[in-house]
Amino acid sequence: MTHVIEPASSGRAKCRGCDQKIAKGELRLGEKLPNPYGEGEMTLWYHPLCGAFKRPEVLVEAAEITTTELEDRETLLAEAQHGLAHRRLPRFNGAQKAPTGRARCRSCKEMITKDTWRFSLVFYEEGRFEPAGYIHVGCAQEYFDTTELMSRVRQFSPGLDESDLEDLQSQLA
Repeated sequence: MTHVIEPASSGRAKCRGCDQKIAKGELRLGEKLPNPYGEGEMTLWYHPLCGAFKRPEVLVEAAEITTTELEDRETLLAEAQHGLAHRRLPRFNGAQKAPTGRARCRSCKEMITKDTWRFSLVFYEEGRFEPAGYIHVGCAQEYFDTTELMSRVRQFSPGLDESDLEDLQSQLA
């Protein structure tokens, strides 16, 4: 099964990484998998940047064989290589303030205090991203083995304003 990068033929597909529509004509990454419900294969679609963040090995494979021109090829491949170098990084799913104080950090096992920043995590299993809990922003280095997360924060937490992003960046430093 060969993964693909191609322009979207319609505007109906949703990105599996960010849950946003992929506009008609916009480039998309297709991950080909065996169809669990019958014969043949199925394709899971991603925005190329979401694919670089969440499915880096698929993006690298597809980028090697595609004939489609990728404007930001170097950026996509750099982000994918960063994800491959840090095995837990593709689990990153966004940043948010904890609405309650009931979640426990998957890294340090301490409670995450209400109204403090946290990163949400997902596991990729059988073609799906399943919720996997949260970590403190301060535990990012230990959990992900890197603090270079702001490009992922911007991609998967689009509702954050500049002051939120600055606050997160200061906590990561």
